[in-house]
Amino acid sequence: MANFHVYAAGTGSDVAHPVIRRIRMADVFDALRLGFEDFWEKPSHYVFLCLIYPIVGVFLITWTSGGNALQLVYPLLTGFALLGPFAALGLYEISRRRELKLDTSWKHALEVRNSPAMPAIAVLGVMLVALFVTWLLTAHALYAWLYGENVPASFSGFVNDVLTTQRGWTLIVLGNAIGFVFALVTLSTTVIAFPLLLDRDVGAYAAVETSARAIIANPVPMLLWGLVVALTLLAGSLPLLVGLALVLPVLGHATWHLYRKVVEPAPVPAAPKARKQRSM
Repeated sequence: MANFHVYAAGTGSDVAHPVIRRIRMADVFDALRLGFEDFWEKPSHYVFLCLIYPIVGVFLITWTSGGNALQLVYPLLTGFALLGPFAALGLYEISRRRELKLDTSWKHALEVRNSPAMPAIAVLGVMLVALFVTWLLTAHALYAWLYGENVPASFSGFVNDVLTTQRGWTLIVLGNAIGFVFALVTLSTTVIAFPLLLDRDVGAYAAVETSARAIIANPVPMLLWGLVVALTLLAGSLPLLVGLALVLPVLGHATWHLYRKVVEPAPVPAAPKARKQRSM
């Protein structure tokens, strides 16, 4: 039964597939506005929560630079977007609590660990980590196909070769095309999956299936959302990933509000009818 709980609803009260709304592109920008409002309420708390993300990123980039893996710096930067939906769990919880008029201090972001859907959340988190690792391995395989097993001698020399040679441009075009496929898979399977699991214990399968239906029902707005996420993460990554401490909270909160716009609220169970007493 424990394994069943991971894939399907745990309580049996929300087994039906959540209803998907059709949204417009304006709803995407409104979700961003609401996300910024959530961030602006207590920005210091949210920046603190997200500092670990750029710190870990800088550590990984430094490690690859010193470990003869300069060719993986760009895949690491772009691959962070694959982990974003899972990394923002605490931010979804804060937006959820703010919506319910509850305390939204930073410590409440850690309360996601008490969610009944935590097993399903963990499964989707492992799936995203697997996608991230697969992306890094694919990027390395592409580099090895074009450059062989020789590692770049210096970062500046590698960048110059990539920008001025045919194999370098092949690496850029094919690498970004493959990366787009990984990003599309992530978007299609998790765009609203984690907020849905925090809000309604529907199970991992239903969360992924609902995200896919949201993409099918709203292809243009959802692709716009994916583009906004990619561009803002790229902008936040440029100054040594420091900008992610600002970008991540806003995107995390905005994802919650996008979920609210896309998915109909759970139906309120009807009150049981009182039995009529028979006359004696």
